[in-house]
Amino acid sequence: MIDKAGGWAWGRCAHDDYVGYIRADALGPTQTPTHRVTAPLALVFANPDIKAPVIKALPIGAKMAGLEEDQFLRIDQGYIHRRHIAPLDAVEADPVAVAERLIGAPYRWGGRGGDGIDCSGLVQRALELSGIAAPRDSDMQRDQLGEPLAEDAPFRRGDLIFFPGHVGLMLDAERLLHANAFWMSTVIEPLADVVNRLKPAHTSPVTARKRIT
Repeated sequence: MIDKAGGWAWGRCAHDDYVGYIRADALGPTQTPTHRVTAPLALVFANPDIKAPVIKALPIGAKMAGLEEDQFLRIDQGYIHRRHIAPLDAVEADPVAVAERLIGAPYRWGGRGGDGIDCSGLVQRALELSGIAAPRDSDMQRDQLGEPLAEDAPFRRGDLIFFPGHVGLMLDAERLLHANAFWMSTVIEPLADVVNRLKPAHTSPVTARKRIT
């Protein structure tokens, strides 16, 4: 926390230095996290029973401290099914597979979870769960992530494609997986369609091609 006024705290995220506001009453003592959410949303049940009342839902990437009890993780607020979480040190093998879980998630500018996500949030979450730290915004990701690809290099799964103010992950050599405001959703579509859609407004729709090795 950097400053506090009017019931709001202004501070910096520990994991990517992004700044923003949070209600001051949401801050308090922290516990060392043991697990993170790997599903688009993880339901927190009142009791260790999938028929119990749902208290809240936590988004993909959320970290918490808990104790595993049979099929559930017990946290301060309730119980999360183990299918929706993983130990904090678990690393996903494929960032694109992580992003695929969020297909259909609504587009939300500034969002980073299954209840709403934007283009750079999708890339950041997919890489984070795969053990790769990434900055928050698409221009930062363009400048800091991966190695440039030649314009004639064939695309591979996981390549990052950057556009003016936008970024997506290649699903394969021809299709892009991205959260976008055109469809207001996280979708898969041919990269050529995205480029053609942007051509009327941009002479060079693709601003960078990067590969994380």
